[in-house]
Amino acid sequence: MSVTTQEQELLEKANEVVALLAEGQFINAMETYLADDVKLFEGNNPAKEGKAFCIAEEEKLLSTVTAFHGYNVTSGPAVSGDTTFYEAVMEFDTNDGTKHRFEQAVRTQWKDGKIVNERYYHA
Repeated sequence: MSVTTQEQELLEKANEVVALLAEGQFINAMETYLADDVKLFEGNNPAKEGKAFCIAEEEKLLSTVTAFHGYNVTSGPAVSGDTTFYEAVMEFDTNDGTKHRFEQAVRTQWKDGKIVNERYYHA
């Protein structure tokens, strides 16, 4: 099965996003790639809605991070239609002394080159 031009463009965008995340550039990635009306889901939790709100929530979390140990893609990205998928491991420490390790699958829907809906499935 061949990849369409649109799918190839989405793969390139997904790779750009994960490259920024690997560098710890979370806010830059969000400012660049989130649509204004984005919906972000953590597992089965209710959506965080709107680019400005999602960035503000991320800034709150990042203010607690004392050490960032990486965001490593372990599989993908892959694409089907307007949706990309990948698996990653993120590790960081927070100011309460907790060491966090998230293994996650990420499903991202795109429209006009922006992320409009994304869900993180954690293990």
